Amino acid sequence: MIEQRIEQHFIDSADLKYQAAQALSVPVAAAVAAVLASVTSGGKVLACGNGGAAAGAQLFAAQFVGRYDRERPELAAMALAADASMLTGIGSDYDFNVIFSKQVRAFGVAGDVLLALSAHGNCPNVLAAIEAAHEREMTVVALTGKGGGKITHALRETDVHVCVPNDHVPRIQEVHLLVLHCICDAVDAQLLGDQEVSS
Repeated sequence: MIEQRIEQHFIDSADLKYQAAQALSVPVAAAVAAVLASVTSGGKVLACGNGGAAAGAQLFAAQFVGRYDRERPELAAMALAADASMLTGIGSDYDFNVIFSKQVRAFGVAGDVLLALSAHGNCPNVLAAIEAAHEREMTVVALTGKGGGKITHALRETDVHVCVPNDHVPRIQEVHLLVLHCICDAVDAQLLGDQEVSS
């Protein structure tokens, strides 16, 4: 019984990734272009999200500063949910809804990218970060699902929206992880030259 349930998770995840591959390839390529334009011009990526999305943001920053799959020069990225003192200090002194936007205003400059992750697209602190990024003339790359939620209406034409065509948060997060890996891989390919994608 439990083995069948486990197998079904694998099947559902694979099915969604297969379905999303064609639908998301164009917006993911646009996300790559935005990130690449920023980092090759001396800019950086500020990544934010809550819960599992915060973990995704941290993983992305680690793979950007360190490496994804190949050796390359360090690329500038920062996860805005990684500093517990910053988060609790801002949250305590102000409000949890501004924990990311205050950091975007402090660290973001024109030409930087805000990578905003939210499975349902309605997180107030992520929405506030998007507003702050627009104030700083940054490009926003938003990873969502469930139709995009409020983030859909907060984005500008110059932003990039990668919206997973699904309503189940765990499945959306699994695709977000793959999208983050695609961004890292494509940036590496643009900087270092194509290399066969390993299986």
